[in-house]
Amino acid sequence: MNPEKAELVRIRIANAKATLREVEVYQIENELWNTAVNRLYYACLYAVTALLHNHGYDTKTHSGVQNNFGHYFIKTGIFSKETGKFFAKLFKMRQNADYEDLLIYEKEEVLPLIPQARELISQVCLILEVEDERTRYGA
Repeated sequence: MNPEKAELVRIRIANAKATLREVEVYQIENELWNTAVNRLYYACLYAVTALLHNHGYDTKTHSGVQNNFGHYFIKTGIFSKETGKFFAKLFKMRQNADYEDLLIYEKEEVLPLIPQARELISQVCLILEVEDERTRYGA
């Protein structure tokens, strides 16, 4: 992998991990569930765009990321269909959280998303051969 590509992948994975920590530290403590949904989506988006970039599939839109992830990684069986459905669900929830004025997510809807987001990011790290916290700390 060329150095510029490797650096961008590293930055996106670092952003994914930092954004996931934001959810765990800031949004949960303060019960900011709509913001938590937003940050969970972006944590996964950063990881997926790192994966896509690493494989030469860059796109500039959210729908392009969804389509490329589905085409190159879900349909091929590299990631499960459930992972693809989760990422699509998270995108839709983020859209609703950000743009639907009367929608307020509840704790019970958001907390189950966290381990799924963590798992998606860990799977990306595994494919990219990037160390993730669960590997490093033996979790």
